[in-house]
Amino acid sequence: MKDIVYLNGLLLPSSEAKLSVNDRGFIFGDGVYEVIATYDGRPFEMKRHMDRLRYSLGEISIEGVDIDALGEKALELAAANNLEAAPMGLVYMQITRGCAPRTHAFPVGKVEPTVYMYAAPVNAKWDHKVGAAAITLSDTRWSRCDIKTVSLLANCMANQAAHDAGALEAIFLRDGMALEGTHTSMFVVVDGEVRTAPKSNYILPSITRELVLEICDEAGIPARETHIPEAVLRNADEIFLAGTTTEVLAIVQLDGKPVGDGKPGVMTTRLRQLYSERRLAAV
Repeated sequence: MKDIVYLNGLLLPSSEAKLSVNDRGFIFGDGVYEVIATYDGRPFEMKRHMDRLRYSLGEISIEGVDIDALGEKALELAAANNLEAAPMGLVYMQITRGCAPRTHAFPVGKVEPTVYMYAAPVNAKWDHKVGAAAITLSDTRWSRCDIKTVSLLANCMANQAAHDAGALEAIFLRDGMALEGTHTSMFVVVDGEVRTAPKSNYILPSITRELVLEICDEAGIPARETHIPEAVLRNADEIFLAGTTTEVLAIVQLDGKPVGDGKPGVMTTRLRQLYSERRLAAV
C-alpha cells in the first residue's frame, strides 16, 4: 500500500505533509473528524458519513468546507493508496478550525480550516466468530458526545484501561445507564429484543447503529431505543458492539464475567450476517 495523504487541497506523500504548530487542532483539539469504511476500495454509506460531518462542523461553527468536493477527494485518495486491493479499508477525515494566534475564543475574521485525510487498510484486532471482551467505566467525557470531535482524551484513557484489562472496549456508564463504547455503539439483547441507548447529546449518532436498527425493522426483529440500566447490561442475554470498522461484534465477556454462554449469541450472529448482506448489496 502507498502512503499518500490529502492536506488542504493536495495529494502528497505523508512524509511531505506539514502542519503549523499554531493550528487550533494541535493547540486545542478544535476540530472534528469522520471515518468511512471501504470494501475493495468502494465506500460504504458515504452520504450518511458526510452528512454527519456536516452536522459536526455546524455544531462547532466551522465554515468554508465544500463537503461534496471533499467526498470526491476522499475517493481519489482511496484510489491513490490502492485500497481496491484491501478487502476492508478506511478513509479518515479531519477538519480543524485552522491556524490563528492562541486564544480560547474563536478567531476573529476569516481563517481557513485545515483539512486532512488519510486512507489505509483495516487489519482487525478481533475475530467475529469468537467475540471480544469489554469492561465498564464511569463516563468522564464532556456532554456533547453527539459531536464527532478530535478531542478524544477521555475516550483514549478509557480504551487504554480496557486494553490494560485484556479487553477490546470499554462501555461507558453515566447516572446508572449504559451508553456506548469509546469508539463503538452498544446494544443488548434481552428476551429476544434488541435494545440500544436513545439518541442524546451523550452518545454519538452512529451510522452503524442506525443501520442495525433499520436492519432489525426490515427483518421483523423486535428492537427499540431505550435507556439501559447497568443491571440490564450485566444480565443481558447478549451484548454486541457496532461501528464503522468494527461492524457487528459480540461481547462475550464483561468485566471478567461471561455474557450468556460466553460465545457470540444467536441474535448477534444473525445481525452480523444481515449487516454483511446489506453491505455486500451496497458496494
